[in-house]
Amino acid sequence: MGSTRALVTPSGLIKALVAPADMVEVDLSGRKLRGRRNPTSELDLHLRILKRRPDVGAVVHAHPPTATGFAVAGEGFDKFVLPEIILLFGHVPLVPYGTPGTPELGDRVDPYIDGHDGLLLANHGAVTVGPTLEAAWIRMESLEHAARIVFIARALGRVTELTNDAAARLEASRARTRREPDA
Repeated sequence: MGSTRALVTPSGLIKALVAPADMVEVDLSGRKLRGRRNPTSELDLHLRILKRRPDVGAVVHAHPPTATGFAVAGEGFDKFVLPEIILLFGHVPLVPYGTPGTPELGDRVDPYIDGHDGLLLANHGAVTVGPTLEAAWIRMESLEHAARIVFIARALGRVTELTNDAAARLEASRARTRREPDA
């Protein structure tokens, strides 16, 4: 969104216990500008996305259990089964494994940054993005929710994909929404 700096979570704290005063301000080269602690070990991952996607104002990286289970199983969400996922993400690809906290992870994510608002990181976790922190957070919560639904459908014995026509209508709706101001 044209910013030259970012707020990131600190390294080494339980995220549920992070207070606003704990946040670390960095420039887009990763240099710490303000904060008592060191920035997240995944700083390179966050900054790569922010620099490449001017439409992105926030990046959420987490390890939601069910979605991460899909990543450990080597699966992205490449089949259209839930309208909400199509509308929020389109496809959610599986990014090949890269060592957490290293530029290798960023290198693996690089080819997927453009055009994807959610990623599953093989054997690691997930990343979602949005124009605001709230939007990126909602996407992460929705990704985990969808993973639970697909997991349950599999346990019940069948995952029914949407028809090509239904998926195309939802993709068209997503494309229109992405072009609208303030979407």
